[in-house]
Amino acid sequence: MELRTACPLTVHEALDRAALLAPDVEAVVTADARITYGELAGEVVRIRSALAAHGIRRGDRVGLCLGNEPRWVALFLALGSLGALTVPLNTRWRTGEIRDALARSRVTTLFVADRVVRVDFVAMLRELGLDGENLPVPGLPDLERVVVLGEDSPDWPDFLARGGADVPPCAEPEDLLLVQYTSGTTARPKGVLLTHRSMCADAFFSGARLGLRPGDRFHSARPFFHVAGSTLSVLASIQHATTLVTMPRFEPAEALRLMEAERCTHFSGNDTIALMLLNHPDRARRKLWLRGAWVAASPAVLRRVIGELGAVECVAGYGLSEASPNVAQSCWWEDRELRASGAMRVEPGVEVRIRAPAGDRDCGPGEPGSILVRGWNVMRGYLDAPEQTAAVLDADGWLSTGDVGLLDETGRLHFTGRTKDIIRVGGENVAPAEVEDALHRHPGIRQAAVVGVPDDRLLEVPFAFVVLNEGAAVTEAELLAWARERMAGFKAPRYFRIVEGFERTASAKVRKDRLAARARELIGETGP
Repeated sequence: MELRTACPLTVHEALDRAALLAPDVEAVVTADARITYGELAGEVVRIRSALAAHGIRRGDRVGLCLGNEPRWVALFLALGSLGALTVPLNTRWRTGEIRDALARSRVTTLFVADRVVRVDFVAMLRELGLDGENLPVPGLPDLERVVVLGEDSPDWPDFLARGGADVPPCAEPEDLLLVQYTSGTTARPKGVLLTHRSMCADAFFSGARLGLRPGDRFHSARPFFHVAGSTLSVLASIQHATTLVTMPRFEPAEALRLMEAERCTHFSGNDTIALMLLNHPDRARRKLWLRGAWVAASPAVLRRVIGELGAVECVAGYGLSEASPNVAQSCWWEDRELRASGAMRVEPGVEVRIRAPAGDRDCGPGEPGSILVRGWNVMRGYLDAPEQTAAVLDADGWLSTGDVGLLDETGRLHFTGRTKDIIRVGGENVAPAEVEDALHRHPGIRQAAVVGVPDDRLLEVPFAFVVLNEGAAVTEAELLAWARERMAGFKAPRYFRIVEGFERTASAKVRKDRLAARARELIGETGP
């Protein structure tokens, strides 16, 4: 498939088209900032000129440590158009994690906000020894420049003042665009290398299948330092001249307020975000204008999004950072129940195979196994990690995702769960997502998270942590009995624990590594 005929394949081509088609349409909206596509294009020209004047060139690696705001978007687009690589830094990282990412990615320039929500990054810079003109510093030999963006810092206006005449964009589709650090909840984060082609095409197809159109208003609080933000929010909006309504950190009451005030037609989220919106007490008093949504969630949650939030064109998606990220997605025009079931079309020009657990054959239709992906969306590799790259990406270009799923008779992909999360109960494999989907049908459960714990007889058994709806009066013993009546014996949780809430990653995923450790502690306290 020739992608160039389908969509722009560099970030500057995508922005130029949006600015030509819809110059007066708002590109990015936050609670305190707005910028149209025409204005954004002009800002990118200004920033690109300043970047070039400061010596930033093709192949340079530049760190962005900013919240979700127009300047992040403008810097990302300007850097990409010069052929430089953006290294997004997680704004929830602490000093040691930031130092590690800067050193490993050999960042030469760092743009950093003085503060994001409650995090003081100026104080972190002092801890790193980066608060003066003493660059480079020990441990960061490549870092030549730090630019602080904030009301009390002159760095940003001084940086821009160096710019002059416009510098033409020079990036090509195969140029690297992003060094995406993985979440790192179970291991040291790896730097995923993604290109203009992979991210721009992924964004285009995702937005088309979501049903984005020029002038639509797309709410997404997915952090820009994650590919669900940079690809599926920022670039998807640009590819379809859609307004991106965003916020520095997801908070359900503020999200509902923004969606009402900005008349958002779509939103993006995972199961946690969707459930927080669905179950928030403010939802009943907010008038929502939703038509669709992109949600990575179980069928039970998808049906609630469609039925209760009015997002009748809601679609499901599956992906991972190493695939830019989307591998498959349902389409807004498909049958509602088909979309709610989680059946997804593989992206055009992308191949998916399902490998049997023994690794000796491909699975037939309806048979679950390991998901393998090959195509234009697959990463170039991990940054400076050839052994780690070879462990997941073979010589023929097949990416081992570490996920479990199946292809049905029509070729649609059904995501079952992460391989590392699969619970092996006796001789059966149990996907936590399947158990969570069943538990979300209980009227008293707001959200469930299931992990495996050791068992002397069955090897592992499911342990369910649940957050109850406000006012729900149900005991752990009652939940245990309810589950046993509705699930096969090996799938039903052996243990329940009612909790107030879950610790989450910056992208709102439940920290299951922490839950698994707590579950092991609890069964040690109570005995088998």
